[in-house]
Amino acid sequence: MKALVASLLAIACSTMVSAAAPAADPPSPACAAKRASIESQIAEAQAKGNRRQLSGLQSALAANKRHCTDASLAAARQRDITAATKKVSRREADLAAAQAKGDAKKIAKEQKQLDAAREALSEAQKPVPQ
Repeated sequence: MKALVASLLAIACSTMVSAAAPAADPPSPACAAKRASIESQIAEAQAKGNRRQLSGLQSALAANKRHCTDASLAAARQRDITAATKKVSRREADLAAAQAKGDAKKIAKEQKQLDAAREALSEAQKPVPQ
């Protein structure tokens, strides 16, 4: 009888332990791609001896491992696209103002900044790896 009770307790305890610690799900492909990108940047920062950048990247990697989901990546991507779109609009207005004044140097400067903003928008709009 004692053996039966001990066996039942052992089974109950092992069931509770396995239920309390479920196996970690593998990261989604998008999260894995983001993690690989961060790890690559960490290697570059280590090679260059850039401690400040390395510290920030290690924090980003830890956050990725703890919190990354497809939904969080999609939300961050949408925020980046929105910010880049606003910046392009501002740069277009700045260029129009420079063109209205007719200052060639200012026009060239604003055009260069607009081109950079458009490139940033294009980069933000690239599809996330699946």
